[in-house]
Amino acid sequence: MNTRTWLEELVAFDTTSRNSNLALIETARDYLKGQGAAAWLAHNPEKTKANLFATLPAADGNTDGGVVLSGHTDVVPVDGQDWSSDPFKLVEKNGALQGRGACDMKGFIASSLALVPEFLAMPRKKPIHLAFSYDEEVGCAGAPLMLAELKDRGIRPEGCVVGEPTSMKVVVAHKGINLFRCRVHGKAAHSSLTPRGCNAIEYAALLICRIRELADAMKAKGPYDEFFDVPFSTMTTNQIRGGIAVNTIPELCEFMYEFRNLPGVSSDSIQVDVERYVREELLPRMQAEYADARIEIETGAAAPALEASELAAITELVRGLTQDRATRKVAYGTEAGLFQGVGIPAVVCGPGSIEQAHKPDEFVALDQLDACDRFLRQLGHSL
Repeated sequence: MNTRTWLEELVAFDTTSRNSNLALIETARDYLKGQGAAAWLAHNPEKTKANLFATLPAADGNTDGGVVLSGHTDVVPVDGQDWSSDPFKLVEKNGALQGRGACDMKGFIASSLALVPEFLAMPRKKPIHLAFSYDEEVGCAGAPLMLAELKDRGIRPEGCVVGEPTSMKVVVAHKGINLFRCRVHGKAAHSSLTPRGCNAIEYAALLICRIRELADAMKAKGPYDEFFDVPFSTMTTNQIRGGIAVNTIPELCEFMYEFRNLPGVSSDSIQVDVERYVREELLPRMQAEYADARIEIETGAAAPALEASELAAITELVRGLTQDRATRKVAYGTEAGLFQGVGIPAVVCGPGSIEQAHKPDEFVALDQLDACDRFLRQLGHSL
C-alpha cells in the first residue's frame, strides 16, 4: 500500500486517547511481520493499549544501531468540534487529506509503513526501527514502557526521528511538559456558619494565585531562549472543580495545572516552589481552621524537554537530508526528549503543520506527504 492508502486505513481507527489503540497496532504489527520484520508489543498494565516496536535489519542481518522512526498512534477528541466531514474517514480537499490524526501524526506513520518494502530491499548497512506509541496526547504515558523494554532487550539505536508535524523542517528543541492534579480538602459547613468550615475553594484559589505569581516571575525574570516563540518557561491552571451547593462551604476542590520548562530549566526546581508554599504557608493557615485539612498534589504525566546536540550524527543527517540549517525550537512537547533521556539522540521532523493539529477539519497537505516519502527514502539510502 502507498502512503495515502495507509493513511486512509490509519485514520479509520478511532484511536482517541480514551480508547484502545490495539486494532491499529495489531494491524501494523501483522503487516510488518508479514514483511519479515521483527515486531513486538509493549502493553499498558491493563492490556488495553500497546506500543509497537519493529526492526528492519540491515542487508547482512545486523540489528544493532541504526535509526528509529517514531510516531504516536493516539489522537485528540473530536467532541464539540464542527467538522465538515466524518473525522474518521479520510477525504481529499484542496490538495490535502482531511481527517482526525492526518496531520498529528498518522501521516508520518503512514509514510513509514508504506516504505517498508523499499527499506527492506535497500542494501543498508544499518537497521531501521519503527516505534509507534500510545497515549502521547495525554502526557507521553506509553513511550516510557517501550523504552524500558528496549533497554531490557539490549536494543541500542544510534538516533531517532520523531515525525511530529514540523512542515518537514528540523526542530532541535522543545519544552518539557509537566502535569499535576491538586486536591484541597477542607471542611463542609452551612454557609451561614462560615467559621465552622474550612473553604477548600478559597484555599485552592490562593494556591492558584501563587502558581500565577510563579508564572509571572518566569516571564519577567527568565531565563529566556529567544529561539522559542514563547521564550520563557510557562505555568498555568487549566481545569478546576469544587463545591456542591451555593449555601455550603466546600470541603473539596480539585484542579489541574501544568508547566512547560525550557531545556536547561529543572522541572523539579519549579515544582519545589509550589510545594514549599503549600507546606510553609497555605497548609498551616488551613489547619489553624481545621486540624485535619490537607492538600494532595499528584504528579501526572511528564515529558522531558529536548535540546538536540548539533554534533549528534542524527542531527547532522537530518539537516543534510532536508538542507535545513535553521535553529528551530517549539513550545509543544514530543516524545523526543524521552528518547534523548535514555541515550538515543533525537530530532523532530515530520509532515504537516502543527497549526492544523487538534482542530476540526485537521488535514495534511499532499505535497507534505510526498516530501516525507522522499525524506524517508533518502534516509534509508543514507544508511
